[in-house]
Amino acid sequence: QVQLVESGGGLVQSGGSLRLSCAVSGSSFSGFYTYTMGWYRQAPGKQRELVADINHDGSTNIADSVKGRFTISRDNAKMLVYLQMNSLKAEDTAVYYCNVARTRRSSGRSSDYWGQGTQVTVSS
Repeated sequence: QVQLVESGGGLVQSGGSLRLSCAVSGSSFSGFYTYTMGWYRQAPGKQRELVADINHDGSTNIADSVKGRFTISRDNAKMLVYLQMNSLKAEDTAVYYCNVARTRRSSGRSSDYWGQGTQVTVSS
């Protein structure tokens, strides 16, 4: 069973930076699958939204709202995914969730795994 543990959240002033980390355990990266690793966030009263994700080939998908401020990266050897957040704004306040989408190469079937979430609060 794949388990994800996030860290790095906290309280920061507007304009500040935080780096989120997500450690994946319980499974090694198998050649039978491809893995997209990403970060989502959910603010109070809002739906969960994609912040950024990174594919097995290193290609990334960044939400327009954070483009130019946030960077996603991954370390396959250590099974880690990072979200570097710069120039934080009050509207970035949310619970941030790590996600791994594992897709079987032969069938295209995908499974989603989620972390517990880490709170990011940006004070204005």
